[in-house]
Amino acid sequence: MASVEMKNIVKKYGDGFPAVNDVSLDIADGEFMILVGPSGCGKSTLLRMVVGLEDITSGDMIIGGTRVNDKAPRERNLSMVFQNYALYPHLSVFENIAFPLRLAKTPEAEVQEKVRAAADVLELHEHLDRKPANLSGGQRQRVAMGRAIVRDADAFLFDEPLSNLDAKLRGQMRTEIARLQRRLGITTIYVTHDQTEAMTLGDRVCVLRRGVIQQVASPRELYEQPVNLFVAGFIGSPPMNFLPAKLRNGTLATPFGDITLDPKRGADIGDRDLVLVGIRPEAFDDASLVDEAKKPYGSTFRARVDVTEWLGDSQFAYIPYEAPEEVVEQLKELSRELDSEALRTQAVVSIDSTSRIRAGREAEFWLDARKVHVFDPATGENLTRDSDAGAELTRLAEEQRAEEIDEARASGLTVEG
Repeated sequence: MASVEMKNIVKKYGDGFPAVNDVSLDIADGEFMILVGPSGCGKSTLLRMVVGLEDITSGDMIIGGTRVNDKAPRERNLSMVFQNYALYPHLSVFENIAFPLRLAKTPEAEVQEKVRAAADVLELHEHLDRKPANLSGGQRQRVAMGRAIVRDADAFLFDEPLSNLDAKLRGQMRTEIARLQRRLGITTIYVTHDQTEAMTLGDRVCVLRRGVIQQVASPRELYEQPVNLFVAGFIGSPPMNFLPAKLRNGTLATPFGDITLDPKRGADIGDRDLVLVGIRPEAFDDASLVDEAKKPYGSTFRARVDVTEWLGDSQFAYIPYEAPEEVVEQLKELSRELDSEALRTQAVVSIDSTSRIRAGREAEFWLDARKVHVFDPATGENLTRDSDAGAELTRLAEEQRAEEIDEARASGLTVEG
């Protein structure tokens, strides 16, 4: 296993466009790092530079303390799992897993031992004699992972490995990949455009936009303390709502009424004629169902509901609102960048599944003022971000991760064990 350090990495193509622009990122030994962002943000290009499939225009790529810019992929001792599995159709599952060992002329006894050990981890024993064409998508992906495991590589690299699977299987494979990484304790870099994968798998997540890092933090810090409008809009499903507002004396005048900011959060912002208020769907609820003890921490408002979606265990209501033309255009531009159609002049509100609020009617909602973010529409900066609170969230996540690794090592489940 090894750490991976990227120092001022730049990748420019023939037309001079920087697909990756001055990226510096330290990935600790044994860490599970997610590279996430919309299409064209540079995440796959960055991964390919780590493994050596793309040349680096400038900057240093350091793996295990050694600069590898000029090393060929086979000299970097990395294992990569691709989106399309890249299995050999004429070979059995056993031989697909054993392939890198055969190339290295590994003794047969060691080949047998390592392949069967990987099959134990991935529950592939009963499929070792089958061909890839006779396997399901999830089984093929496990075979590809098995081939990566037997190499005893310094790091695993995953390039959108679950994109070809259906939704249910993606959920199952996410769990398997997380469990596998915990057991092996190996440094892992995982590329995805799916923010659900990013939030559920990674120790830390690196959010990229147009080749530039926006924020690197634990999933919880990204969610609760996003650094800017882009990160706030990308992380979360349904995405964060953005409402235009005027800020005067610590009070936000929004389309849904006035919201009073906590003095500690709004003290340094000052009065502003236009800000964007970010509110996640779960910060709302049906006012009639809110506990009386919570109500003083927020505000209530009445609004007409356009559409409702009842999902059994949850329910969403869609509330349209009026916004200045400049805000409408900014939200349209942001939605295009995020590969989303959701960021429009409507709020998505999460309400209790037992709520009787219905489409086409006016209803009373409650909004938790403690969970409001305020963004500068010109720069996208989160004006209410608490950097100390965010750092504490990531620190706690790192502590938990360290405890999990220690427990795995004590149980003899990792590679070293």
